[in-house]
Amino acid sequence: MSEPIKVDFSDKGKGKGKSSTKEVYIPPEKAGLKIVLSVIITAVAGFITYYFMLPPMNFGALEFYMFWAIIAVIFVACNFLLSKAFIKPEYLPYVKRTAIAPVVIVLILAVVLLIGYLTSSVFFRAKDFSQLLTISEQTDINSSVTKIDSTVDFDNVAMIDSAAAEKLADKVLGDLATIGLESQFELATEYSTQINYKGSPCRVYPLRYGNIFKWLNNTSEGFPGYVIVNMNTQATEFVFLNDGEGAEGYMRYSPAEHFGKNLLRIIRFKYPTEIFGNVSFEIDDNGTPYWICEVIEKKVGLIGGDDVKGIIMVEAVTGDSVYYPIEDVAKGSSTDSDGNKVDLMWIDQVYDASLLVQQYNYYGTYSGGFWNSVFGQTGVKMATSGSSYIAMDDDVYIYTGVTSVTSDESILGFILINQRTKEAMFYNTTGATETAAERSAEGALSDKAWNATFPLLINLDGEATYFMSLKDSNNVVKSYAMVNVSNYNIVATDDADGTPNLVTCIENYAKVLQEKKSVTINVDTSVAPETPSENGGQAQENTKPDVTNTATGIIEDIKSQTESGTTCYYIRISGGSVYYKVTADKIPQAIFFAKGDAVTVTYKDSAVGDNWTEASSMTLAGEDTTQG
Repeated sequence: MSEPIKVDFSDKGKGKGKSSTKEVYIPPEKAGLKIVLSVIITAVAGFITYYFMLPPMNFGALEFYMFWAIIAVIFVACNFLLSKAFIKPEYLPYVKRTAIAPVVIVLILAVVLLIGYLTSSVFFRAKDFSQLLTISEQTDINSSVTKIDSTVDFDNVAMIDSAAAEKLADKVLGDLATIGLESQFELATEYSTQINYKGSPCRVYPLRYGNIFKWLNNTSEGFPGYVIVNMNTQATEFVFLNDGEGAEGYMRYSPAEHFGKNLLRIIRFKYPTEIFGNVSFEIDDNGTPYWICEVIEKKVGLIGGDDVKGIIMVEAVTGDSVYYPIEDVAKGSSTDSDGNKVDLMWIDQVYDASLLVQQYNYYGTYSGGFWNSVFGQTGVKMATSGSSYIAMDDDVYIYTGVTSVTSDESILGFILINQRTKEAMFYNTTGATETAAERSAEGALSDKAWNATFPLLINLDGEATYFMSLKDSNNVVKSYAMVNVSNYNIVATDDADGTPNLVTCIENYAKVLQEKKSVTINVDTSVAPETPSENGGQAQENTKPDVTNTATGIIEDIKSQTESGTTCYYIRISGGSVYYKVTADKIPQAIFFAKGDAVTVTYKDSAVGDNWTEASSMTLAGEDTTQG
């Protein structure tokens, strides 16, 4: 039978009215069993789809509608194939009838989504979008940004940008090739975060596997550590997490993992209805790694107006996760299930920078209503094309200029938004955009063909100033530049000899300010700050007294690696968690050091890092093995 049977049911044989035909409903053999099989196959396929797609069971998420549409398609396809309607067209009416329920469900969801789209449209809800971010108007620049006066104090200023920091992090990872790390892992830069760590702006980089084969080789242990780059001093370090034998303490949970150790899969199964936002990598004050995941709520209609209602904090080593409402994170503390206080002040990025900029643009564009944003554009303003970060009061603020929609060369002011609390401040000061300042700095050294980093706004003795680094094509910082915010023709650099010199840059800037603007800045440059060397660390000696310390104990752990052709040993002794670094070229006896040996180590305060210390001497079995 090649065609469905059509039977004439016109007017019950009375010969009146229009004739009509109906398709005869012919179920296939064992129709009930095939329905059950279709349901089972759909359930299995649905679970697999959910496992990899990880959609939230939330009407505010587009993935929710996509998931159920996929489930409906799978069920209809299964029923079509099992009934063999593709070779027996007479079963098509049966397939159509069994498809009614899933199709109706999909249509209902489509209607809900359409209504949600309309109720969340900026056309109808412009005011609501503009109120996602509350702006505090400020006028005193002296209380707004990093203020530098009296002496040269750039401790909280990031001297490099993310691209230069990534190059330093890559170099440190490359130095670990002798112990197999560099060949197995690479930087997961998409999860890197700029944080305020122990009073300095730092960027932390988690790892990911180089490829699927390297994942197979290493997933049983996980990631041995992370890279931290001090954006001020350029000191860079690979932080090992394992304190004992084997993989104890390794990071086992990450977005770069697969299956049961994948971060998003872990939190999705624990929080099935939540909408997840940006995921970032941070460390607490003790260097313990955590993943911070935004939990999003829709504040405008059903699907519009993304905002953060809380975070899920996941310990990267153990996989333990805790949800904290945004109110607790903003105040910097919470209480656990046992009634103990939990410190949350160390968390720096709760609100992703792109989300905050988007919310500000809603505020600047739609505060006067939708039609004003299209036609009159009275008071319409928006963030400039770039943004950066400023560390203040142990928090990290996103910074960006604000410009009129009709101007692309000048700013109306700038905004600072706290990434932990979402406290937002607008400072009214006219001047050049960051892009104009970059061009001005690059033009001052046009013969060098160096590229300027995104400017940082600093308050140099009351004078609003753009500070930026100039880099070569390899992202190595070669020079510093300062551009006046109110007049971008006032620009100064250091000697531009390839060695960045902050003091010279400030002194040259002060001279240009006096000549072109008749403004005198009182900044004492006699106390020279430390100048970073090209490969990180410090090129100049610390001016503070250098105190020598001694530690004695039993060697509990030894690690080795090659750095610039020299074998280095990192030794941890009993009673401490810090590793002491000795080099084979300065202490040849280091190759004989073994676990269980009793040693005495001396080191200086200036050599103390976060997790390791440069040893100046080491005594083994009564023999002095002083370095160099």
